[in-house]
Amino acid sequence: MSELYKKMVNEALAAQRADVDTVKKYRGHEFKMEHTKAYVDVANEMKAVDGQSEAVINLHVDSINTHYNTLTGLTDFVRPEDDPFVEHYQTPAILEILYEEDDAFKKSADKFVETIEKSEDIIGLDSVRRYAGFYGPTCVVDFALIPGSTSNVVNQILKKTDIPEDHKQAILAAKSWGMNTSYGIGEIFANKIEEGVPLTEAIKQEIEMVKSIYKTPVEAQAKLMDSLGHKSFDVRKYMAEYKKKMKGTVMAAVEDGVHYGNIVTVPAYCVGDISHHISQSTYNMCKDDVIMAIIEATTDVMESTLKNAVGSVKSEYQLLSVATGSAACAVEYILELDGFNAPTVVELLTRRFHNYVQLNPTRGAAAELHNCDFMDTIYRGWKSLDEARRMMNGSEGKLEPKVAGFKVNLDPIDTNEVIMNPQRYTYPACAITVRFSSLMRLADYPCLITSEPITATMMTNIIALHKETPASPVRACKNCASACLVDFRHHYCQWREAV
Repeated sequence: MSELYKKMVNEALAAQRADVDTVKKYRGHEFKMEHTKAYVDVANEMKAVDGQSEAVINLHVDSINTHYNTLTGLTDFVRPEDDPFVEHYQTPAILEILYEEDDAFKKSADKFVETIEKSEDIIGLDSVRRYAGFYGPTCVVDFALIPGSTSNVVNQILKKTDIPEDHKQAILAAKSWGMNTSYGIGEIFANKIEEGVPLTEAIKQEIEMVKSIYKTPVEAQAKLMDSLGHKSFDVRKYMAEYKKKMKGTVMAAVEDGVHYGNIVTVPAYCVGDISHHISQSTYNMCKDDVIMAIIEATTDVMESTLKNAVGSVKSEYQLLSVATGSAACAVEYILELDGFNAPTVVELLTRRFHNYVQLNPTRGAAAELHNCDFMDTIYRGWKSLDEARRMMNGSEGKLEPKVAGFKVNLDPIDTNEVIMNPQRYTYPACAITVRFSSLMRLADYPCLITSEPITATMMTNIIALHKETPASPVRACKNCASACLVDFRHHYCQWREAV
């Protein structure tokens, strides 16, 4: 298996480097679609090896090529306000292909929509809680079944729906790693009651919205984009073209016995680098030298740690843990250089969240999602660094945290010229919050430090090894930072009850 693990590491790091190198080259410039070709090129080097499903790898690679070719045929520029949604057009199209080609699955989806209609108790309760900030900071589009997430609500409704288990799993996966439309639970409800609509009517409209994302996924996504004033390209043309081009790849995966839950998942999470992670908003953010350095140094930590571990890992899941865990340690270590740590920042952002709810009752349903990603990352890193500090036993030796049994190499941070010289980026004698302030920018957009390109590439490789088992949503406790350190909400999680 060692050759497989090396392949996974090389493919994942190539995806990350394509993003980071492109952003560094063009930061501060005007974004052009052609800039994203570097990511497409490395994706095209992905191959299935013994034991892997070629159909799964093709779902990933073909989706990237189809996304790139379709988008470049429609526009050369995606404005920042539109770029978060580019990874939300794939699952609706894939779902509709499966609806059209599998009558039994379509009947199950229709039955689920009927159950949504009868689930005012579930949808109403969670919409109210989301609006009021009851759960604390939460990710409405989380890839796990955390409280406040759309997938948590979908799972509750699916448990009441009498359809085959594999169809339940596919429908659930479509609103977790699969991104069936941009809609997050409670958005319609919040806006309607603030407009003065009676509660019962607001809940009714919320239910209709949730039904539509499963009944007519493509049109539901198009209408959502209309409501947000999307201007960069014609989303209906994009989805029609994407659907047509991807049909053969989808049906090949069906023939290969790939679980529908994986078919609706893999094509979506791999395309975000094209005009989202490599995009105008990223170029603008990374004009800050410290932000750019943090992304580079975190990437270097992941790379060196993975390469040191790859020859000794025992499973593909352990390898994924090393990747994400080393990134978490890197970000927490940078935070601690300015005297902050995860407990401090999690409390700060959680307190801020409750104030923000009161200031913005119609805040977007996804507003705090990346704050949650950031908090979960630094909390995970803090646990590893805290344990490593205790083991130093009063010595002044090197801090060597471990993840999944492997040492994390933090040297790339200690030797980074920008990160270790914050005095060059503020009033020199008082440079004690520079790195923290840049990390707070990344708290709104941590995709390249968590890291999504690496996670997406490794997950495709893992799914290719286990094509018949739905990989999403995560069926485990996420140890949500705010819930572990500040708020009480663990008992509202659905991870033990996933369909």
